[in-house]
Amino acid sequence: MARFTKPKITSKLLRRKVSKVANEDFGTAGKPVNTSHPFYFGFMVTIGALLALTMLQALASASAVFILIIISIFLAAGLNPAVMFFQKRGLNRGASVGAVMASVLLFVAAFIAIAVPPLIDQGNQLLDNAPALIKDLNNNALINDLNNKYGVIDSLQTKIDSLIKDGQFAITAFGGVIGVGKAVVSGLVSTITILVLTLYFLASLPQVINIGLRFVPATRRDRVSKLTNAIVGRIGSFVGGQAIIAALAATFILIMGLIVGMPYPGPLAMVVLICGFIPLVGHFIGMSIVTVVSLTDSLTTAAIALGAYILYVQIENYVITPRIMRKSLAIPGLVTIIAALLGASLLGLVGGLLAVPIAAAVLLILDEVVFPRADQA
Repeated sequence: MARFTKPKITSKLLRRKVSKVANEDFGTAGKPVNTSHPFYFGFMVTIGALLALTMLQALASASAVFILIIISIFLAAGLNPAVMFFQKRGLNRGASVGAVMASVLLFVAAFIAIAVPPLIDQGNQLLDNAPALIKDLNNNALINDLNNKYGVIDSLQTKIDSLIKDGQFAITAFGGVIGVGKAVVSGLVSTITILVLTLYFLASLPQVINIGLRFVPATRRDRVSKLTNAIVGRIGSFVGGQAIIAALAATFILIMGLIVGMPYPGPLAMVVLICGFIPLVGHFIGMSIVTVVSLTDSLTTAAIALGAYILYVQIENYVITPRIMRKSLAIPGLVTIIAALLGASLLGLVGGLLAVPIAAAVLLILDEVVFPRADQA
């Protein structure tokens, strides 16, 4: 059998090229850079500061997007127990996610259909009756005396008349016609974005957790997996506990409204239910809406509604919330209140929303990781 060998001329050419490359002189290597030199240290610190500043500016410019992503992840973790509930009943992950999201959309649609039209009507009536309501405040002796001395009621009435003149109140409040359009479009886009992101995060939550666990060494993966699932479960417990608290507040408003004859107690209860999910300022918003709508009936009804709402908020803050959160998140009530205050002061609404489950997660890590090591030291 004939054998073919590589031509010798090719081997010679290759050897010539290799020797030529090997013999090529690129100069003598210099001394290593002196990392302890002040100039090098200052240069590297300056570069690091510039990179950090650039990253912070990039994050700040995209802060609105990050807020939407954080809210979506939080909602997905909160709705995950409901998905697991359907999975335990025999449905797969996709069908369970669909059932939960359908329930959420039905609730949103019911809220819009029940609460929004009456509130719009009440708002229009309030704007029409605002001058008369302010004028009636002069019937109070103390307020009338203050008005005679300082003109408080007269100034307020003049301001209200100028705002609602020719139906321009809403336009003025939002900064003109363009401001109204931007507010509406921005709200719709943000709502749709949160719903879509929540759907995707909820559907792929197990895969995302598994991918994140791949970065953990195999010897610690099982423990980290259990801690991660426990943290996700605590977030779900927080959402469930907050839903119970909001439902109790809505039930209270409904019963109180029926007793005192408050206008539209059903829609107002729905509004308080939504406001109950907003930490710290949620009840302030709900209280303002309930009081303003009650003013369209009478000043007495508004005063009773305001007083009863304030009393309920105190009971909720010091009795209901600590007990429910301590039971669902296994954290002290004082930590719940402090975490909500700190989160709201640092990151506003999103910080207040995330502070309590984050505090629960930190306490879980302390109990399972930090404290055992400290006890063994």
